[in-house]
Amino acid sequence: MTIKIKRILICKLKFYGDVLLTTPVIASLKQRYPHADIDMLLYKDTKAILAADPRINEFYLIEKKVSLLKKVRNFLSVLRQLKKNNYDLVINLTEQWPVGYLVHSLQRYSIAFEREKAAWNKLFTKVVPSHGIHIVEQNLSILQAINIQGKDNIKELSLFYTEDDRRSLLKLAPNINDKNYVVIQPTARQAFKCWDDDKFALVIDDLGQRGLEVILTCGPIESELEQVSRIAQLCVHKPDLRFAGKTSFLQLAALIDGAILYIGVDSAPMHMAAALNKPQICLFGATNPKQWRPWSDKAVLIWAGDYHKMPERSELDRSRTYLSWIPAKDVIKAVDVLLDNKKEDNNDK
Repeated sequence: MTIKIKRILICKLKFYGDVLLTTPVIASLKQRYPHADIDMLLYKDTKAILAADPRINEFYLIEKKVSLLKKVRNFLSVLRQLKKNNYDLVINLTEQWPVGYLVHSLQRYSIAFEREKAAWNKLFTKVVPSHGIHIVEQNLSILQAINIQGKDNIKELSLFYTEDDRRSLLKLAPNINDKNYVVIQPTARQAFKCWDDDKFALVIDDLGQRGLEVILTCGPIESELEQVSRIAQLCVHKPDLRFAGKTSFLQLAALIDGAILYIGVDSAPMHMAAALNKPQICLFGATNPKQWRPWSDKAVLIWAGDYHKMPERSELDRSRTYLSWIPAKDVIKAVDVLLDNKKEDNNDK
């Protein structure tokens, strides 16, 4: 590719964690084209996780939870705005056909992953096969289309938050910086990603016996607030619920960044902890751990599939809690390992 790159659009219309996992692509492009402006096309809600990223020039947002008429109006409005930008490069990391048609209508140099349907492949200037096992590796493999690969790829996740995000924590808990604390987020959007309340309580009590503060976090929806409340009621050493349902994504990032350990299930905060290079224990069930594990060498992954056969994706019952096969004692053992490693790291300093 020989054209000069001054402005780039990256399209990723999916969930929060998926959007965060595109940050190695952003970093790799910024390294290759340091003076280029990079814009993002996202679902409106998911902007929150990248809102403080200084590498992003502009966000263009697609409404998801609105009427069909409003969706169409929003889509056409965004399309008109994008056409004005005369992008030198458009990178499509999403699979939705409407986004494919949107990219095609921009009539700019565009790349996407190759698919079996020829009609899809014709929408883009160039398509390439997806490579790699983990989603980060797969995302980065799209850059082979513009000869960014191997050592030219930046593989680390990145997550930015502001000083205001950090200060907001002090309003909820003025003494938060005076304690060694562990953040646990036990909730997920879907039941099949969740663990048992009583087992989380056993882990929290073990941490309490070690003299560690435990902060339970969750989203603002009622079912998640009820879940953390149930867990707290089962605990002898009561966790701190002051942040539950009350933090933005970037405030949660600041909270996780100050912790000595993060524990959670397969959800966006797991990827946030990985991006912040935080020691963590992550519990996986029927999700593919090789593809979606925390992208970090400081993470201990405990997979229910090591205790009991997990279903194929086509047979997945999303109402079941497959993580129930994981015993609390194995999570506590993982806590031992990570806290011992932290002590060794501190002694080496």
